[in-house]
Amino acid sequence: MWQKIKNSYHLLQAAVSAVFFNFPSNHITIIGVTGTDGKTTTVHMIYDILKSAGQKVSMVSSIYASIGSKTYDTGLHITTPSAWQIQRLLRKAVDSGHKYFVLETTSHGLDQNRLAFTKIELAVLTNITHDHLDYHKNWKNYANAKIKLLKIAKKAIINVDDEKSYDFAIKKLKVAPITYSIGKKSDFNLRNLDLKLKIQGVYNLSNALAAAAATATLGISKPKIKKALLAFAGAKGRMDKVDLKQKFDIYIDFAHTPNALQQALFTLKNQLDGRTTARLIAVFGAASERDIQKRLLMGAVADQYADVIFLTSEDPRNEDPLRITSQIAKGIKNKKNGRDLFIIPDRAQAINYAVEIAKPGDIVVLFGKGHEKSMAIKGKETPWDEYEAVRLAVRRKNAKK
Repeated sequence: MWQKIKNSYHLLQAAVSAVFFNFPSNHITIIGVTGTDGKTTTVHMIYDILKSAGQKVSMVSSIYASIGSKTYDTGLHITTPSAWQIQRLLRKAVDSGHKYFVLETTSHGLDQNRLAFTKIELAVLTNITHDHLDYHKNWKNYANAKIKLLKIAKKAIINVDDEKSYDFAIKKLKVAPITYSIGKKSDFNLRNLDLKLKIQGVYNLSNALAAAAATATLGISKPKIKKALLAFAGAKGRMDKVDLKQKFDIYIDFAHTPNALQQALFTLKNQLDGRTTARLIAVFGAASERDIQKRLLMGAVADQYADVIFLTSEDPRNEDPLRITSQIAKGIKNKKNGRDLFIIPDRAQAINYAVEIAKPGDIVVLFGKGHEKSMAIKGKETPWDEYEAVRLAVRRKNAKK
């Protein structure tokens, strides 16, 4: 009941905002991107392709917003902006003479009507896996919230490889969507659009195909699309390699769902082929006041791929971090506590220890925080910088030599 009242409030705010800013979505082409995983990278890819092709384009992602000639930090725990903010930013983009607006959209934002009275030209769905069931209660409700974006858009682009969400979407859409896939029959795939990327991971090839499908639908030529994707260096905090002259690899990644964790760990594990004594060391946790069911699944995924696991805080909020890590640990069956499983709630200490035990050839990867500039602890946003934590850990290790 309370959620319905809240959603009605957002709907009213959307109506008032659209009127106040004179319906800016009528004067700009909006590309909405949603999905459990990959949406941020896909948004940045679409933005880069359009910009590289000489188009005037604005963007809002979970990392930052680029509106007109200005860039705004969105590093705190934001989702889709409020209805008022969306209309305000759209108006700024229109007034700047921009033709396109790429918008990262979440299930919460869609369910809460924050995009009401916003005309969406093109919607992209990357996948629907396991997340936010604390809010949506079940996968079907979660999927319906995501599909809402596709239903309000003029054209929809969906991922054939994510069979469950593909089948669900097909039944809901009245118009046949544009499709993409790594290898299956689809409108865009690696057979008809050969892509080479600087960034690694099969999942990033999937994101690139989504971006290619979107921009090609908007009229950008394939040579221009391929050129932009070849130059794409990745989004901050997404499989971001940190080079501090250390003799082992360090990556910072935002993965915070079972699927994203599995994709990232699988990619990095393959890098260790041929390094006979090298280990994959994973540092991660899970946020409180979010989907509790995924904790066990994330533990099981890490157990399958990582050689050493550090369970630590992500955004514990008002929950005991040890309770969160113990629930993740229940999914870890093949690791012994104190040998290749370490539970260290203090994230800085966990990173320090992971870096300290790393040997030449190892890979250390930190999940869950990525680009964010704070950690939610006991009702407060405590400043946090994953990159700075890594720098301090490497400096500390070097000082001991």
